[in-house]
Parts: sequence; C-alpha cells; structure tokens
Amino acid sequence: MRKVTSTEMQNNFGKYLMMAQEEEIIITRNGQEIAKLGKVQPDFLADEALHLSYGSTKTYEEFLEISRNSPERFELIDGEIVLLASPKTTHQLVVAELFALLHSFLAEGTCLAIAAPYDITIRRSPDDINVVQPDLMVICDLADHLDSEGYYQGVPTLICEVLSESTRRIDLIKKMELYMTGGVKEYWVVDPENESILVYGFEEGDISRHMTYKAPDQARSIVFPDLGVDLSSLFRKVKISLGKNQG
Repeated sequence: MRKVTSTEMQNNFGKYLMMAQEEEIIITRNGQEIAKLGKVQPDFLADEALHLSYGSTKTYEEFLEISRNSPERFELIDGEIVLLASPKTTHQLVVAELFALLHSFLAEGTCLAIAAPYDITIRRSPDDINVVQPDLMVICDLADHLDSEGYYQGVPTLICEVLSESTRRIDLIKKMELYMTGGVKEYWVVDPENESILVYGFEEGDISRHMTYKAPDQARSIVFPDLGVDLSSLFRKVKISLGKNQG
C-alpha cells in the first residue's frame, strides 16, 4: 500500500495508474484518506476504458480540477469519473468512416460533424452536470454556444457512440439515459461486432422512436431524413482497411 497526496496524484496520474496494477494507492488530502486507487478484477477491466473511483461522488468543480491538471482523458457521468484509454483499431476505423460520411452530408448546411476528443457538458440541473466525449456528434448551434474560452456549451443534435467490449454497458445504459434526458434529439449506437446501428429518437426526455438496422440494411437518421448509412459498405471498408477483405 502506498499513500500519496491528491496534488501528487493529479500531477502524476499516469504514473500512479500503472503502479495501482501492482499495489493499492491511498489518496490523501490535508492528511486525511479520501480515496483509493487499485487494480480492477479482470472481468471488469478492459483495455479500452478504465473506471476510476475516487471514493465519493465527485462534483463538476472537482472533476474540472482533476481533468485540467492531467494529460489523461476523462468523462464525468452521474458523479463517476471515467478514464478513457486508447480505443482499438476497428473502433477508430468505424469512427473515421462515419465521420467522413457525416462531414460530406453536412457540407452544404449549417450543422457540423465533430469527432472526439471534444468535451460536451450536459446540465440536467444546476447540481447535475455531466461531461462526456462522444465518438461523433452533429452540432447545429456551435456559434451560439461558444463560451469566452472557446468551449462549446450547447447540446449536440445527434450523438454517435461506437461500442466496444468495455464501453457497451455505459453506452447502452448510462449514456443513453444521459443523452435522452439531457436534450439530445438523436442517438446512434454502432456495433461493429454485429455490424448494426441502433437509432434512437428522443423527445421530452423519453424515447420517441427506435429502429435497429443490420447489414445489409441502410440505416436512416430521424432528424436528418436524407442521411443514410449503407451498413454493408461501411463495414466492408473497415474490413478492407484491416486487411480482411472477404471479397
């Protein structure tokens, strides 16, 4: 067991994250033990995302203090801090293909496609502030919601998350509920393993429409009716990029 101060933890998070795989790290503030960092059991630890527990539920201000003093990428969802590590190649290839499609579709309009890393702050109430980094998003009010520091403070019209083994539960449960109640109009959940896309439409904090598309279908947007995704083409391009062209 090793004890470190909260300041030391914030300044050297990557170092202590690696050390936590071998020994328990106790974090102190003003001499008091406030949190514990330790190795997660294999069933719950994947190589694409790590859940980091800082003990008690964290406020938005505490999250900002931690995230702005660290080179790591974090999300704050329902008071839980989530550390994001590098995704796998398949994940990034799907994101790249979808970004190209969205960027081309939106080229003549006022909406923009933006890919992670890009912080989205969702305020369900003054005391319920969440910060996420969706894989892809469509923003239609960027100029109206930039703060003095250049950060976007609005809510994307459409958000897309690409599933991985480690993020499946978060994307399908926690994030879907957050986006639904936080003002997002449409949510795509892309599943590379099953070559499918789930499309959810949200209205008044609830699901208004829900469609499941699976290759060889063409997935259709709800908010943008002319936007379609040929799933066979999408996942074939990914396979070719991976050197797995099955002709």
